[in-house]
Amino acid sequence: MAHPKHRHSKTRGRKRRTHYKAEAPTLSTCSNCNTPVIYHHVCPECGHYKGKLAIAVAETV
Repeated sequence: MAHPKHRHSKTRGRKRRTHYKAEAPTLSTCSNCNTPVIYHHVCPECGHYKGKLAIAVAETV
């Protein structure tokens, strides 16, 4: 384990953390209803996954 002799400055730590960024998830389109869906997830609109019905989605009126 590292034991630094001197304290690192705030600037040095912030320079190291500049690459820690939140990225938007990659989206694809649902093959059934063409809505944007996160990869490897069931479509929240129609409940399909890989062209098959995975879950039954309740109709909202």
